[in-house]
Amino acid sequence: MSESNTANKLSPKDFSSDQDVRWCPGCGDYSILKQVQTIMPEIGVPREDIVFISGIGCSSRFPYYMNTFGMHSIHGRATTIASGLKAVRPELSVWIITGDGDSLSIGGNHLIHLLRRNFNVNILLFNNQIYGLTKGQYSPTSEQGKRTKSTPHGSLDHPFNPLALCMGADATFVSRTMDRDPKQLRSVLMQANQHKGTSLVEIYQNCNVFNDGTFARFTDKRTKEESTIFIEDGKPLIFDQGKRGIVLDGFNPKIVDMEGRSADDLWIHDVNDRVKAEILTRFFEDPSDETALPRPFGVFYQEDRPCYEEMLEQQVKEAEDRSSNRNLDQLLRGNRTWWAE
Repeated sequence: MSESNTANKLSPKDFSSDQDVRWCPGCGDYSILKQVQTIMPEIGVPREDIVFISGIGCSSRFPYYMNTFGMHSIHGRATTIASGLKAVRPELSVWIITGDGDSLSIGGNHLIHLLRRNFNVNILLFNNQIYGLTKGQYSPTSEQGKRTKSTPHGSLDHPFNPLALCMGADATFVSRTMDRDPKQLRSVLMQANQHKGTSLVEIYQNCNVFNDGTFARFTDKRTKEESTIFIEDGKPLIFDQGKRGIVLDGFNPKIVDMEGRSADDLWIHDVNDRVKAEILTRFFEDPSDETALPRPFGVFYQEDRPCYEEMLEQQVKEAEDRSSNRNLDQLLRGNRTWWAE
């Protein structure tokens, strides 16, 4: 019996390769790998139709550890290679593994064009706000003032807000999750897989060697409740164990105390509302500021839009239909260099 007929009987172990996992002990990548392997049997796609493509960086070792097809490609260019693969093999389930340096520095231009074209692929952007593979230089998402080996006096760069960037590129699925919340990570990964179009999942990933604790405010039990808000479609924006919520005053979000207030009075999340999704991406203040808005996690935005590979396939078919009654000899001997309707 072919594997295609038994895909629904596979287990997470079936997606684990025979390669030794070589990340630093305690790296957040282990958790992400585990959750991806956990959901693979549930997506209903046989292993021979699943491909993981990565660029360069610690996260980019990922394809070696998945018992599927895969490619460890070129720095910043996993998006372009995945686009080419999806164009010729649209039936495949393609997953792009990248980091904040790989996708937002050398690969930034490729990322935004993949998002606007809307190939039906999944992008997992591991964000640890540092260059880990090259031993701790600042990255495009490092906070201003960050002292690293390449910025000993502190970084002067204003950091990228990855999800705001993706919204600006007209991405059709924008989300955020973290390595230390396996249940929520699996939920977002499943929603990304179910979306038809380019799914962007930013994953806060702890680099315990070169940038340990950079997301501790959002993961530590002592501060997590007051610093994070988990958003769900159709649900009110409420956090801090139900004690506080978010309302909109025009286009300005404000924190309110829930005492004497109904959840119906709050901002109700709508994944199809682009304007409100863009406001959510701006909940990006310094989390150590007690007046800061909580950092959102979940699916920010989702829309239905035609996928590039489907439009390409249709365009090629139409061109072939038009040319079927053309005379090649006449075309070669004629005075036209381009034949079009």
